[in-house]
Amino acid sequence: MTSVQEITGYWLGLCRKPPVVQIMQPGFGFPAGNTVAGTPDGGGGSGSGSVRRGIGAAISGMKTLCQNRQLLWFTLFAGLVLAANAIGHAAFEYLNRFLQPGTMVYYIQDFVLAFATLFLLVFLLAGLVLNLSSKKEGPASFFGGLCEAKKYLKTLFIWALVLAFAAFLLDRLYVFVALVWFPHEFGFLYTIMDGSFVNTINQFPFNWTLDWDMLTEVPGYGGRSLLLLVYPFGVLETLHFLMIALVLFILTPFVVPQIVLGQKSVREAVVGSFALLKKSWAGVVTCVLFLAAIVAGAFLVHVLLQAASGIIDPWNTVIFHPPATWIALALLYNIVLLTVAFVLATAGGIAVLDLYRAAKTGLMPESTGTKPAP
Repeated sequence: MTSVQEITGYWLGLCRKPPVVQIMQPGFGFPAGNTVAGTPDGGGGSGSGSVRRGIGAAISGMKTLCQNRQLLWFTLFAGLVLAANAIGHAAFEYLNRFLQPGTMVYYIQDFVLAFATLFLLVFLLAGLVLNLSSKKEGPASFFGGLCEAKKYLKTLFIWALVLAFAAFLLDRLYVFVALVWFPHEFGFLYTIMDGSFVNTINQFPFNWTLDWDMLTEVPGYGGRSLLLLVYPFGVLETLHFLMIALVLFILTPFVVPQIVLGQKSVREAVVGSFALLKKSWAGVVTCVLFLAAIVAGAFLVHVLLQAASGIIDPWNTVIFHPPATWIALALLYNIVLLTVAFVLATAGGIAVLDLYRAAKTGLMPESTGTKPAP
């Protein structure tokens, strides 16, 4: 019977393999010299090099982005897509207050909005992958990658439909588990996971006026502005959708590269993605955790702003409007936080291609700062 130590070592990516001497080009944090090769079929496996491979892919993605500023267009457009998602949620909420539609209409609205958002994100990711895989010399052109991605519109359209349907099912499952199946004795876990985040968004420096009514009241009218529907309602709905979308992208990281580089159908790309993920899951998970840790660190900086300003609980303070200096710092912090999140998302998209190549060959490609070798 397999020992507990062996099982733990396997799942943590710590099981050792016989070293094979191979010359690896510098990049991704790996010096040239002896490295642990992948499996004979080219897979990355889940050996001791998988953790380094995942972190190396993330670091290389950030280096490539720094050396190729054209790729920041991906960051901008991805941010605009998610901003449009928040506005879309707000618009549907505004219309539903007057139309009072049935439950099925709500489902259709959520599905359409999820599909439109996922299709645009998938299309942007395809453009990024094709951009980095281009054989042309010189700096990569992001718009050139998008033009190449048009050739795969039909397949990407079908894949976005599949993702939207999966996102809808996951959302319904989340609601069912949280409200129906989840034992009442453990309800505090749901409060910690979901309620605490909502409470955080309602505090300074995210809610920098500390009073939504003051922020969104229409001057001379006394009613609520539509801004209230966008922020916080639309933003919270977008964050909820984004968490589900990230889960789907993490479970199927190599589908888009398989479609645009491997010329695969959706079914073939999904099967191939799971096969490659089975070989390199440790590297993918490590890459995701590494980038998520940086975003989490930037997010936790808000605690320092709260402590420095003395504004902790918006409901137990008489300062409903902080001084202009603190409002400016809060806005600056929010802009920086969003920038960090979307830049790292772009680096993650670059890392997807690196991990895809590593899963197929067992070695990381050379980090040149422009385009990896095809």
